[in-house]
Amino acid sequence: MAETTLLFYFLLFLVAFLYASVGHGGASGYLALMAIFSITPDVMKPTALLLNLFVSLTAFIQFYRGQHFKWRLFLPFAIASIPMSFLGGLLVVDGTIYKKILGILLLIPIARFLFFKNPDVTETKPANLILSLVIGAFIGLLSGMIGIGGGIILSPVLLLLKWSNQKQAAAISALFIFVNSLSGLAGQLTKGIHFSADMIWYVIIAFAGGLCGAYFGALRFKQNILKNILASVLLLAVYKLLFTHA
Repeated sequence: MAETTLLFYFLLFLVAFLYASVGHGGASGYLALMAIFSITPDVMKPTALLLNLFVSLTAFIQFYRGQHFKWRLFLPFAIASIPMSFLGGLLVVDGTIYKKILGILLLIPIARFLFFKNPDVTETKPANLILSLVIGAFIGLLSGMIGIGGGIILSPVLLLLKWSNQKQAAAISALFIFVNSLSGLAGQLTKGIHFSADMIWYVIIAFAGGLCGAYFGALRFKQNILKNILASVLLLAVYKLLFTHA
């Protein structure tokens, strides 16, 4: 039992480190870990969002200090996503359906870590306001409903549309994750929230991992080995969520 707990804590630190290094809160990784360790969905959702708050805020501060944040690009996404994330937090999703949706969503970070490199955007384009609002609303609803912050979706969208460079996308995604997680958690509070008895340790470990990840991310730390390890963890979670009844 002690060995299992220590393994969970180690992987939790690793997830927070890697996600924070690219401006993400890490909810998809936390949810994957909790799925592997058979934690129930009613505990998974609020736990992931709470951990997101600490890690994403840490990442945002680091990237903001580096002058990578753009309010004009961030605001339309946030204005649309915050109310939708709250609405998503109000929704009660059947446990089986929840696991299937989460399993499919986890394929996004797996594909990104294993097969795609962030494009090196040297010349950005002006963002489309209507499209920004639509994207923000969609990601916000998923954020509250599933317990993710949405950065793992928003960041590649910003880069693919060439609305920001990599560092700007990381800064914008970090604050986007924070406000969505806060809104989604507020929505879930109206329905009642269940946390693990070890939540204080989850927060401490995730915060430490996020702090280290945000610092090394600013130094262009090479994370290829860590990305492969994390992708393997996510693949295991996808298998368990989609193809087993555990």
